[in-house]
Amino acid sequence: MNRIDKLIKELCPNGVKYKQLFEVSTIIRGERVTKKDLIINGEYPVISGGTKPLGSINKFNREANTITIAQYGSAGYVDFQENKFWANDVCYSVLPNNELINKYLFYCLKNKQQLLYSLTTKAIPDHLPLEKLKSVDIPVPPLEVQCEIVHILDNFTLLTAELTAELTAELTARKKQYNYYRDSLLDFSNKNVEWKKLGSVATIVRGNGLQKSDFVEHGYPCIHYGQIYTKYNLFTTNTLSFVPEELAEKLQKVHTNDIIMAVTSENIEDVCKSVAWLSEGDIVTGGHTAIIRHTLNPKYLSFFFQTSCFQKQKEKLAHGTKVIEVTPYRLNDILIPVPSMEIQERIVNVLENFDSICSDLKIGLPAEIEARQKQYEYYRNLLLTFPENNLHLSKQASKQA
Repeated sequence: MNRIDKLIKELCPNGVKYKQLFEVSTIIRGERVTKKDLIINGEYPVISGGTKPLGSINKFNREANTITIAQYGSAGYVDFQENKFWANDVCYSVLPNNELINKYLFYCLKNKQQLLYSLTTKAIPDHLPLEKLKSVDIPVPPLEVQCEIVHILDNFTLLTAELTAELTAELTARKKQYNYYRDSLLDFSNKNVEWKKLGSVATIVRGNGLQKSDFVEHGYPCIHYGQIYTKYNLFTTNTLSFVPEELAEKLQKVHTNDIIMAVTSENIEDVCKSVAWLSEGDIVTGGHTAIIRHTLNPKYLSFFFQTSCFQKQKEKLAHGTKVIEVTPYRLNDILIPVPSMEIQERIVNVLENFDSICSDLKIGLPAEIEARQKQYEYYRNLLLTFPENNLHLSKQASKQA
């Protein structure tokens, strides 16, 4: 920062000019390819309207080190392609003129990411109009200043990425550790514990009805199947959603200690995820769920439904390709270990304590990752914010007068 300050004082003490993007670059669209044109393991990625490549083909139409901005899809998303690629027709390529260093312009545009998102239309599908993109203001300091900013931000980007990778790896390791201890505690294969079919200790009721469009601000508490694998943990004492009282009368009731299991999902990992209802009073649920009314410790059963032992059994029951389902009545054949209530409670206490530690890490590590990203964005914005030199504007105004 000291070197940047020195350069700015020396080379542009009165500020810098701001120019619109079209004045300092050429913006071109790509050429259309469709999914049927894609090749598995093709040599060049196809950059389209998403945040990741659409696929790959064996030809390219852009050179390495090109700035791209999504026109459709994730409209406004800015990226930097370090290798040759194919730009699809919904992808802008931004090629700076000799006033700007390529990577400097990328950092400027990335620093305006939220502005670019805000410039997209609200039509369906969203898109970023070329005229709006052209009008984005870009600070144009001397090339020596641009070069130093790129040097600093390249290093900062690398350090931030390395730290994020380390924190993410730590979080992954903690999750694996938790899964290992949970599975170990619930592994009774070499112990004198009776295994029973779920149907012998529970009654399984299939849910019906209930759409997200049925939700109201106040009413009868409910849990929608899609919320089980996106919003809830293993057990809960309150709901996030409500339905009208008259609709609740037509839906399946969930009693205290019942477990609601989502029996439909888009992938094998999420199907059969569950949440135990632990509060007093009934709630309701809808279709694509199984309500499990049982005689066990509800937390114990919830923990078991997370184990690899259960996962292996449910995979044998699952069917479908694009949508994965498990027919509720087939859950009756799931084998579960049934130790004494005292042992169930002891296992629950151990896992709850361990889960609270892991939960703290799940909160702490992502928060640390987010803090590092915000720190990076703060310094990037600081480096790319210049006082504007209005001298050339005042001269133009006086000539017009």
